[in-house]
Amino acid sequence: MEGPTQYIEEHLEKILSDLRKEDLKPDVFYNSSQLMEQLTDASIHLVVTSPPYPMIEMWDALFERELGIVSGTFASQRDPFALAHDYLSKTWAECFRVLDKGGILCINIGDATRTIDGNFRCYSNHTRIAEICERLGFQSLVPILWKKPTNKPNAFLGSGFFPPNAYVTLDCEYILIFRKGRKRALIPQDPLRYASQFSKRERDAWFSQIWEIRGAVQNHQETARFPDEIPYRLIRMFSCLGEKVLDPFVGTGTTVRMARALGRKGIGYEVNQSLRAIIDRSLAFTAPDPSDVLSRILSIYNRTDGSDSDASATVSSRERPLQTFV
Repeated sequence: MEGPTQYIEEHLEKILSDLRKEDLKPDVFYNSSQLMEQLTDASIHLVVTSPPYPMIEMWDALFERELGIVSGTFASQRDPFALAHDYLSKTWAECFRVLDKGGILCINIGDATRTIDGNFRCYSNHTRIAEICERLGFQSLVPILWKKPTNKPNAFLGSGFFPPNAYVTLDCEYILIFRKGRKRALIPQDPLRYASQFSKRERDAWFSQIWEIRGAVQNHQETARFPDEIPYRLIRMFSCLGEKVLDPFVGTGTTVRMARALGRKGIGYEVNQSLRAIIDRSLAFTAPDPSDVLSRILSIYNRTDGSDSDASATVSSRERPLQTFV
C-alpha cells in the first residue's frame, strides 16, 4: 500500500478532478438542531460535536431559554438532569436521521459535579447520552478518554487529608463514538478515500483510547470550545475527502472550520444567536480550492512525517498561505 504522500503525488490529477465535483462550501444554520429541515435523510457522513453539558452551571441559562424555564431556576427543577438530556436527545434523534448508513457520531462530553441543596454528587452525562443513543438505534463503539493536562497545583475536592469525605476530581472528558448500523459501504479503490488515509504513526496515536490534549481557551461566556486537534483527528479518522461533516452545536465554529480546511463540507447548527458574530469572524463561507487542500495535507505529512505532533496547528482561524506553515 502506498503511503499518503506517495498516493496523492502519483494520482494528483484524478484526486483533484474528483474533489472539484464535490460541494465543499460550508453552511451554518441559525436554528435548533432538533429539526434540521435543511438536511435530507442519510445525507451526512460524520457528526463531530460538543453539546452544552447538563448540570454545568454556565449552561443553565441556555437550557432555561430553550426549555422555557424561569431564569435562575434550572437547578431547582424537579429533575434538571433529565430535562437537559431530554432536550439533547431530540438532536441525537435528528443526527440518526441525517447520518448515512454506517455514518459515525462523535460526541465530546464531560461529566459534571455540583452541589444542590447541600448535596454534592457527580452527574454522569456520558452514561446518559450513551443510553439515549443506543435506544435511538446507534451502536456504541469504543469511546476515547480525553485527559486534559493541567497546571493547577491542587486538584482536590473535599476537606483536609482525612477520609472519607474527599472526592476524585474531574480531569477527563469523553469522546463517545457511535455508528448508525453496520460499517459503511464504500466504493472500491475510491481515489478520495485513498487520498484520505492516515499514516501508521497517526493510526497508532489516534486510535489509542487515551488522548492527552490541552484544552482551548474559552472565548464566549456560553461556550467551552474544544481545541482544533480534537475535530482535526476525528474528521480524518472517520471521513474522507469530499464528504459532509455536521456539527449540530456549532458553538464558535471549530468543527466546520476544520472540515473546510481538510476538504470536507462542514455544516453547522447554532441556536444561540449571540455567537453569530464570532462564527462569522472564524469561518470563511466559500469553498476551498482543492489544490490548496491537497497542498495543505501534503505539507502536514511532510512537516510531521505522519506523526500526531499537533498537525492541526497548521490551520488558523482563517486559512493561511501554505508557505507560512512550519
